[in-house]
Amino acid sequence: MALLAQDSAVPCALVALTVFRAPAWACLICFTSYKERTRICQIFAGIQGPELQKCQEAFSSAFADLADIEINYDDRSHLHDAFTQMTHSLQEIAAAQGSFNVAFPDAAEKMRKVIMKLKGAQACVPPCGFQDVARRFLCYGCYSKACNFPLDCPVQDLTVTRGQQAKFSCTVNFQLPKEEITYSWKFAGGGLRTQDQSYFRDIPRAQGYLARIRPVQPTHSGTFSCSILHDQRPVARLYFFLNVTSAPPRGEIELQVSFRKVLRWAPKETETLEPWRPSLGELLARPEALTPGNQCLLAALAAVASASATLMVWVFFRWYFKGN
Repeated sequence: MALLAQDSAVPCALVALTVFRAPAWACLICFTSYKERTRICQIFAGIQGPELQKCQEAFSSAFADLADIEINYDDRSHLHDAFTQMTHSLQEIAAAQGSFNVAFPDAAEKMRKVIMKLKGAQACVPPCGFQDVARRFLCYGCYSKACNFPLDCPVQDLTVTRGQQAKFSCTVNFQLPKEEITYSWKFAGGGLRTQDQSYFRDIPRAQGYLARIRPVQPTHSGTFSCSILHDQRPVARLYFFLNVTSAPPRGEIELQVSFRKVLRWAPKETETLEPWRPSLGELLARPEALTPGNQCLLAALAAVASASATLMVWVFFRWYFKGN
């Protein structure tokens, strides 16, 4: 019985390729069986005869525009249900002695509208990862297609000074499934920059998508690996190479701090430029400060000082002679 089933499947496929040849592998072929399509035409045109062949050719011709359709892989079941309802509707029209020349184009147009309402597959986001949300189904060939990217992502380099903090974020640019996502971390020490999994050992306590090391020590120099898993199946592997550098001498650190303060200095927005008001010593010590205005100011000060001295001498002599 098994050999008989295999032998009968080959002629059926050849008949489908021959009869429904324009084009051969369209959405009609993917979501309906040869037996269903033949049964519909037999109801329309009879069990055999030239009208049956015309019906089959009209059937495939009406759905020719749906040959190169691509849909989201998860929408296959929805589209299959729509084609099942279509076959039942065509059988009812054929039983009511309708015309297949009218029924087939109408059915194809309705299916085209159903497909247009489906959400298209998301675009592949390079450079890595198994992106299940971007998987699509192609009617031309009746097969699915996934993004052709490697599981391993490029190594990201991070340089941190000894005693500082290092932080790793295990995130990707494409959408992950909403449930059953887990993370596992590994480490390849000795300053090794690699993606070879044989050099890595597990880090049991690191389980989330964020990992942090503080304070960083020279023993942390090496490659950290993060695996993103969906239902225990790997989705992507990210790598972070940590280069730990020695801290500079204390005097150099103080100089760097002072230099940063100078670079960060900026005048406040409320500050305004004020005119220079030199003191008397600055006026006498700097000749360029003796402007005409400053010369007038000096003359006025000299006159006031002379008058004050004369007044004080007159008051003193008047007091002295009056007392005698």
